[in-house]
Amino acid sequence: MAPQTDDQPKALKSARESMTLLVAAVIVHDKVTNRVVLLQRSETAKFAQGMWDLPVGKSEPGEPITETAVRELYEETGLIVKPESLKVAHIIHGAWGVEAPNGFLTVVFAAEEWTGEPENREPRKHAQVRWVAADAIPENFVDTTSSALHHYLGGGSAVSLDGWQ
Repeated sequence: MAPQTDDQPKALKSARESMTLLVAAVIVHDKVTNRVVLLQRSETAKFAQGMWDLPVGKSEPGEPITETAVRELYEETGLIVKPESLKVAHIIHGAWGVEAPNGFLTVVFAAEEWTGEPENREPRKHAQVRWVAADAIPENFVDTTSSALHHYLGGGSAVSLDGWQ
């Protein structure tokens, strides 16, 4: 291996230090009964303790964002969706976040077809997972995903910026 000289580029920083974290969230929407699947974070969760949220999680290296959505939804709720049935509902670009010093980009998908019934598959992370009527969304909700959910349900804007002002 040739020695590095000053005119050669230095190695790139690790992705966590230099890139935006990629996240997927899923709105499972039963349009017939107008309800959605939500989870309540446990009191020992990494962030947003006790707050309500959508099923959401970080993308793994080399993983397509639709696969992240399918995997995280199943890991957290036991629900199964097909990647091709996901529809982009909202995009959140956050200026900062947990384990994301340079921000995060969350692709929020809507799923209107699924298999199974929601269950709490990660009880150390979540206090509960359940159906909630779309007109009774709890107020104690993570701001970014709450905004995405309300925009989706109301047919509003498809992009939100958080923390950029």
